[in-house]
Amino acid sequence: MQNHHFMATPILILIIPLVLLFPSFSFSTPYIQSMSKGSSLSVEKSDNVLISPNGVFSAGFHSVGINAYCFAIWYSEPLYDGNHTTVWMANRDQPINGRLSKLTLHKNGNLILTDAGQFNIWSTETKSVSSVQLLLNDTGNLVLRTSKGLILWQSFQSPTDTLLPYQPLTKNTKLVSSRSQTNYSSGFYKLFFDDENVLHLVYDGPELSSMYWPDPWKRSWDAGRSTYNSSRIAVFDSSGHFKSTDDFRFKAADFGIGIQRRLTVDPDGNLRMYSLDEKNKIWNVTWQAQSQPCKIHGICGPNSLCTYVPLEKSGRRCSCIPGYKIKNETDQSLGCEPDFNLSRTKSEVGFLQLRHVEFYGYDNASYSNYTFKRCVNECLQSYNCYGFQYTFDWGKGFYNCFRKTLLFNGYLAPSFLDTTYIKLPNASIPFYAKHVQGFNSNFSHPLSLQLDRSYKKPQKNGTLQFMVWFASAVGGVEIICICLVLYLLYGNHQNSSATTQSYLQVVTGFRKFTYDELKKATHNFGEEIGRGSGGVVYKGILSDRRVAAIKRLNEANQGEDEFLAEVSTIGRVNHMNLIEVWGYCVDGKHQLLVYEYMECGSLAENLTSNTLDWEKRFHIAVGSAKGLAYLHDECLEWVLHCDVKPQNILLDSNYQPKVADFGLSKLLNRGDGHDSGFSRVRGTRGYMAPEWIFNFRITSKVDVYSYGVVMLEMVTGKSPMIVPQTSDNSGEMEQRGLVKWVREKMNENVSKELWLEEIIDPLMKDGYDASKMEILVEVALQCAEEDKDARPTMSQVVERLLRHEAGNY
Repeated sequence: MQNHHFMATPILILIIPLVLLFPSFSFSTPYIQSMSKGSSLSVEKSDNVLISPNGVFSAGFHSVGINAYCFAIWYSEPLYDGNHTTVWMANRDQPINGRLSKLTLHKNGNLILTDAGQFNIWSTETKSVSSVQLLLNDTGNLVLRTSKGLILWQSFQSPTDTLLPYQPLTKNTKLVSSRSQTNYSSGFYKLFFDDENVLHLVYDGPELSSMYWPDPWKRSWDAGRSTYNSSRIAVFDSSGHFKSTDDFRFKAADFGIGIQRRLTVDPDGNLRMYSLDEKNKIWNVTWQAQSQPCKIHGICGPNSLCTYVPLEKSGRRCSCIPGYKIKNETDQSLGCEPDFNLSRTKSEVGFLQLRHVEFYGYDNASYSNYTFKRCVNECLQSYNCYGFQYTFDWGKGFYNCFRKTLLFNGYLAPSFLDTTYIKLPNASIPFYAKHVQGFNSNFSHPLSLQLDRSYKKPQKNGTLQFMVWFASAVGGVEIICICLVLYLLYGNHQNSSATTQSYLQVVTGFRKFTYDELKKATHNFGEEIGRGSGGVVYKGILSDRRVAAIKRLNEANQGEDEFLAEVSTIGRVNHMNLIEVWGYCVDGKHQLLVYEYMECGSLAENLTSNTLDWEKRFHIAVGSAKGLAYLHDECLEWVLHCDVKPQNILLDSNYQPKVADFGLSKLLNRGDGHDSGFSRVRGTRGYMAPEWIFNFRITSKVDVYSYGVVMLEMVTGKSPMIVPQTSDNSGEMEQRGLVKWVREKMNENVSKELWLEEIIDPLMKDGYDASKMEILVEVALQCAEEDKDARPTMSQVVERLLRHEAGNY
């Protein structure tokens, strides 16, 4: 007996600290399967938790602040950080006290949540004379039903911010975001069906309300929505297929069964579908409504601007506009307020120019074909005019004036080509004009919810408290020692391939394919559709019947770093003129990417056939420029493509272009001034800018140069590598022969018609628009200037081509 006693002592020494450190730990936790009439759940008992039969969901009291609790439903399995993901709350706007609060199923069939034993703050408002049971289903639906199966109430009919698979959103329900990641109370963003039966996202703030998804300037049918239905139901299944009665549909990027999913209106106003990575215990975004976070209304509040910033977790930053100061340091949604007194005297008021800035909506008047001076006078004459937007109408060829009664939904984007003017005191304008690029008061503060609850605490026993702390300290030392031993035994045996795959799951929302899946999809890589320095592209058919282009990367030419660069880069961009990637594969030495399949192949293939007339070529030029402009200026990251060439411009069934192959791309932080160093030369000979040859500083202008060469090749039908040499410097001619040849032809012929006839692709000589071909050549030559400072930006290229396309030269 003595031996047994001494053997048990060290075990007790180990167990006692563990129990003291983790009081919720239990060897047999008595979870509750259901509640019947007269029973209660107490906030003070951590084991008072309803659990679904499959164990996936739990329902009970969830801490939302200091001594603040909500009755909620959550995923039973914690995430990597130990937190649980909640999917529903009963009292999100009125948390209860941590003492004497309980949920009771009364004998009359009413389920009531009582705060501190005194106040009824929430109930199902149900009645039943027969027996009633409260239980949590495997679907995550909390159901109050009679013994005969009649459902009196269910949580699926009163959602908060989340939908679960097969939980319908109807005309009587809506999703409402939380105020922040740490404040679960009702926020300002809602998903619901409007009066025309169309599914919308709306900003519904304290003072203002506006719809922002789908795009408010589009008519319903232009946004792909139908109003011709009498019902309002939206639902998604367990495979990630969402469909709504207004014809809106989408599939999760990792479409397929066997994955836990949820659809949530997040505190930032975006609607996202999440898929659970059970191995790494994280939620991956597999679909989202808005790819541009600054287009969400009200995100920064009034009198402020939203700017794309990749270093921020949200991808954006809120800033007060010049002359304004932050209203509340702890709540960015309240925006900014004037830091000046605006005089009613016109002579004391002026306007500060904000280029590339738009404030959507809240125009109290609009004027067509107005001069700038007339627009200024209109705003000066109105005391409630705080600025105006001066916008060029490309279709009609004149400027429009929009007078603003409120500076709301503001965002800064280089791709927005117009200007906003804000009203300020004349005396302050020179100061702000010098600092207009550095908008003051960047702010981004999380909200927190702390309830003021107080009650008497029992006096502490000093001896007992010392014993608890001593035991906890001993237990802590023991745990550290155990973890150290485990690390020494196993920590250094992690497979680098597993690390790579875990990283990819975090940075992307794409589906992860196995090598066998892609081998089967391509029929053992049987149909080759493209080839380049980075690898070979095959046509494949995925298990969901989608046709895909599957790029098998060269093992020798592209290492793990470049593969990660390509996948993570494409995962951060979303534009109609950029290729879409559906997934990836990392399996030992095999590295593959799964792209959308482009029916008409590459621009390079089509230039050698008779498929591209002058109209198609001009639209390809415009679309390619838009894609590159988005990468350079408006993407969540600044991205340099570094390998723009006809082989990397793909065409869909309508010959719409999509820029592809980011394997050599370079991401730049916005604070780097669009400059970055490169460890090696990148790109393809013939399309490479002089900066690569002479080891100059690399900027986005290298892509501009390559774009110019591609446009010349598209107009002339000649490759930059096969143009007859006109210089003794053969190396220089090989690099820039096409550019020089076109310039020589222009100089030799005074007449536009003559030099165009000399250089135009013979496949287009039967008929083309000379003015559009001329502008393409002129823009291309400006892009291909040797001096990078003489080249335009891609946004300027888009502006000039669109202006010419609209007939405004």
